Amino acid sequence: MSTAIQWVRSLIFNVQMYLAMLVVGVIYTPAAIISADGAVAACHAYCRYIRWSAGWMIGLKCEIRGEPPTDEVMVAPKHQSFLDVLMIYGAMPRGKFIFKAILKYAPIIGQFGLRIGCIPVDRGKRGQAIKKMVADVKAGRARPGQLIIYPQGTRIAPGVKAPYKIGTGALYRELGQPVVPVATNVGVFWPKRGIMRKSGTAVFEFLPRIEPGLDVGDFMRRLEHDIETASDRLNKEAGFDG
Repeated sequence: MSTAIQWVRSLIFNVQMYLAMLVVGVIYTPAAIISADGAVAACHAYCRYIRWSAGWMIGLKCEIRGEPPTDEVMVAPKHQSFLDVLMIYGAMPRGKFIFKAILKYAPIIGQFGLRIGCIPVDRGKRGQAIKKMVADVKAGRARPGQLIIYPQGTRIAPGVKAPYKIGTGALYRELGQPVVPVATNVGVFWPKRGIMRKSGTAVFEFLPRIEPGLDVGDFMRRLEHDIETASDRLNKEAGFDG
């Protein structure tokens, strides 16, 4: 298939992806108002739809490896594109994200995100943000679920090295929960910016848990090693040569 045809298919896919978000949001709004379970159902329905539509519209399949958690844990994924947000959330029964505070004002995403228990954080004030993040998470622990935090804080392209932020370590120390790292190669097919989406198989791999009790420094080193090593392996599997 030519690059031009794939670009057109990608454009159509991108447009319908956001239209579908609007449709799902409207359909599920009454259920989401009545119960947070309605918002969770909406998010899972959207994740399933995007996985299905990506498969036949742009030839991008999604594969989940490892064992997605179902209990109360922290989940620390590699973040490369919007698709990893959807696939990782869709693989678990009750995910809730630590997300940028500005996103709570985004149409549909913000309202449904808050309804499923996501926790907004102002990253512009680092020290205050970490304290507020820990306090907000502790205050919300009565609501069961899997707390998802991106340890690098933003999307990072394959092959690019970026620091792991201490906020994940602070939550690990304060909450005393196991942490499930997640590796991916989705950025090889779905880049951080641009319209083009490549065909292939994007893999999302849930790695072995890191149990509580480590020193924060040791935890951060272990987390980075596990995620980066596995993601590099998946990148090579997808044909990325760095």
